[in-house]
Amino acid sequence: MLKTLSCASLFLALSAFAPKDGSNLPENDNLPINRIQVIGSHNSYKVAIDPHLFKTFARKDSVSASRIDYEHIPVTQQLDKGLRNLEIDVYADSKGGKYAHPRGLDWAADQAPYDLDHEMNAPGFKVFHIQDLDFRSDFLTFKDGLEKLKKWSDANPDHTPIFITLEPKDNIMKGEGFSAPEKFTAETFEQLDKVILEGLGKDKVITPDQVRGTYKTLEAAVLHNNWPMLKAARGKFIFILDAKEEKMELYIKGHPSLKGRTLFANAAAGRPEAAMMIINNAKSPEIPQLVKKGYIIRTRADSDTQEARANDRSAFDAACASGAQVITTDYYQKSTHFKSDYEVSFKDGTYFRLNPLFNN
Repeated sequence: MLKTLSCASLFLALSAFAPKDGSNLPENDNLPINRIQVIGSHNSYKVAIDPHLFKTFARKDSVSASRIDYEHIPVTQQLDKGLRNLEIDVYADSKGGKYAHPRGLDWAADQAPYDLDHEMNAPGFKVFHIQDLDFRSDFLTFKDGLEKLKKWSDANPDHTPIFITLEPKDNIMKGEGFSAPEKFTAETFEQLDKVILEGLGKDKVITPDQVRGTYKTLEAAVLHNNWPMLKAARGKFIFILDAKEEKMELYIKGHPSLKGRTLFANAAAGRPEAAMMIINNAKSPEIPQLVKKGYIIRTRADSDTQEARANDRSAFDAACASGAQVITTDYYQKSTHFKSDYEVSFKDGTYFRLNPLFNN
């Protein structure tokens, strides 16, 4: 006999099939994108270190090893789940081949094959966490990663905007044996902008110029709530450069208010370039103040596996309440590397919602 579902049961049944990115909320399309809140992943591309290499490293530095003992499912699967922020580390490799044979491959025996298609030999930006050690990635080249994102976006043209934190990495790792990365220059940043626009298409990227519009500065536009509406931002990506001091200034130089640039900069309030900011401490009292003024803030629910190991949700709860529009985590699903019940999502199991700071 066919059972009659109650209204509540029917709602729950339908909810299981509802999109997790807010596309089932057309009545909210006329809200600017600074009035939404999303959850995404940190070091989104990261594939686990080969177990043989990880054990070798852990014997030398167990504390540092524990902090990088996590991994992610492929980025397109993350987007399928409804995550709407990705973080990507890029290394410059203008001549190609600089990272084709990570030294870590020689530090432990019996490791899985690496880069069988020799993608790392080609010139262009490469994607991984730590040179020579944490080098396995869902996509080895930034170009390939952009192709994956564009293909997914084209197949899901109504998706809510995807925030991408892009970190240009050129730091030399402490300790013996690590190779020195190529330094970012003004020319490198020009190439980075070009690669993004060519890889995704200009029509798929929300740029500082678009947000600034007719305002004198980018910050003035933001303080006057000139962010695009959700409807106009569907199917698009918005990038922020995760860099401060010298590298951020290099990116801004010659581009006041980020004119002609592709990425937003992590510039402090009061600067003409201020629009999006990275504040890692989710409990910082300045986050809700900045959000209410119009800025978009990215913060973290967890880091270095610490919250997950302690099953500590306090930073995530603070992030949710702060109104920070972008919250990153390594644990949108439970860890497979150690036992923990720690898992991050909004209360309804989704990763997109209206921003609680603007509910009233």
